Amino acid sequence: MKIFIAGGTSGIGLAVARKYLEQGHEVGVCGRSQEKIDAIEKHEKLKIYRLDIYDKLSFETAVKDFSKGELDIMIASAGSYSNSRTRRLTQDEAVNMLKVNISGTLNAFEIAREIMLKNGKGHIAAISSVAALLEYSGASVYSKSKRVVINLCEAYREALSDFGIGVTAVIPGYIDTLKLRELNNNDVSKKPFIMTEEYAADIIIKSIEENRDKIIFPKKMKIAVSILSMFPKKILSMILLRKKNEK
Repeated sequence: MKIFIAGGTSGIGLAVARKYLEQGHEVGVCGRSQEKIDAIEKHEKLKIYRLDIYDKLSFETAVKDFSKGELDIMIASAGSYSNSRTRRLTQDEAVNMLKVNISGTLNAFEIAREIMLKNGKGHIAAISSVAALLEYSGASVYSKSKRVVINLCEAYREALSDFGIGVTAVIPGYIDTLKLRELNNNDVSKKPFIMTEEYAADIIIKSIEENRDKIIFPKKMKIAVSILSMFPKKILSMILLRKKNEK
């Protein structure tokens, strides 16, 4: 298979890319950090592109160069997050988050859709977050942008289901990535139900193989979010904002 992973140069995207390479598939990845690109081990079936996924022309050029008209899976894994726990986001930080998390994901859907419709098959997956499942006053720009990702998945699934194209919304809890450690002074011990990148990658690949509409994991986090969702928004907001201020 030919698989393209936007944001596949680090974190969960890179973990998924490595799994697919181990299975013998052709994989294309893209990212904007040259440092991260240089750190990736070379592989004969791996192609790496440096670009911003919200730059649709560059993104589309890379995917077409990789796919040559054949694309089995597109995974929108790129994401932007800025720590807003201790300070307000700058306008540039907020806009960049929206451009990457929303515009970039939309670009992935549109680029993949065009290729897959011609072939009558394919699968698109996008990485959201359990943070997107809780709607309350004071929710972060990040969580709201990731809620949009879930909505995009639902809309494209409905639009493409009759044309042999599947869509999966991937909604993970905490994953032990370098980025998460950077944001938490290398201490992730207080993150509930945290997973390794390898564990999360296995679940993502399996959910695509099974053509799942969405996958919320790990199970304990799914249960916790379901319980929290039962609270009235006002009470939920009080609980989560107090928890946020304690971090």
